[in-house]
Amino acid sequence: MADTVTAEQVEQVVVDFLAEIGPERELIKRDATLEELDIDSLDLAELSQVVEEKFGVRIKGDDVASIKTVGQAIDLVASRAE
Repeated sequence: MADTVTAEQVEQVVVDFLAEIGPERELIKRDATLEELDIDSLDLAELSQVVEEKFGVRIKGDDVASIKTVGQAIDLVASRAE
C-alpha cells in the first residue's frame, strides 16, 4: 500500500461502520465503551472484516477481547496499518 493510513481515516471507517449497525453517530466517541454502545463480539467480528478489507489489518480473537473502547479499536487498527 503506497499511501500511509492515518488515524483519522481509520476513525472514519470505524465510526461509519458502528453507526450503520446500531448506535447513533453522535454517541460514538473515542472514549465510549463498546458495552455502552451495545457492540458485541459478533459486531466486532464484522468490524474486523471491514478493516481487513479496507486497511489490510487483521484483528485476532485476543485483540477483540482487549478492546473496550472505540478509541482502543481505532488505535489498534491505526498502529498495525502503518
